[in-house]
Amino acid sequence: MSTSRVLTWNVMASGGYETAWTETGGGVLRARGRAVGTVPEPYWVSYDLDTGPGFVTRRLRVTVETAGRTRTLDLRHDGHGGWTADGERLPGFREAVDCDLGLCPLTNTMPVLRHGLHRGPGERRLLMAWVSVPALTVRPSWQTYTYLGAGERGARVRFVSGTFRSEVEFDAEGFVVDYPGLATRLS
Repeated sequence: MSTSRVLTWNVMASGGYETAWTETGGGVLRARGRAVGTVPEPYWVSYDLDTGPGFVTRRLRVTVETAGRTRTLDLRHDGHGGWTADGERLPGFREAVDCDLGLCPLTNTMPVLRHGLHRGPGERRLLMAWVSVPALTVRPSWQTYTYLGAGERGARVRFVSGTFRSEVEFDAEGFVVDYPGLATRLS
């Protein structure tokens, strides 16, 4: 059985908003989202995300429009450690199973759902295919997710990447409710 939801966040880090239409079921997440930001420059983002079983990223298609140009990215994971960006092989991502779209609270969902970190104890250090916004460059990013306990609306999970750290609140379905410094979901 699949569940459909529409989620909207105030994305303070970009000076904008994001809305995602999501469908989850059978260990798979599909989402399409739209965002507007003003930092570092005004832009629009559109994305489509598809995962395979276990919430493992299969494909992320992104378009960013700024006053000066339009950029696109077709990021694909073959399920066996191989990643491509617009058809070109990406070295250095062999251990990555997730993408992480910059300034997008939705893409924190996959590792949390896969490892049940919105339901109980655990810690995972994971390599992500991190996509910058609005430039759409892809680079490897090590991230650690640690379950901290029950929260007001679900669970609190510590997120660490390099020197950045935040205590993120997820709802019972594994979607970001409050990500201090990045985004807060609107009711």
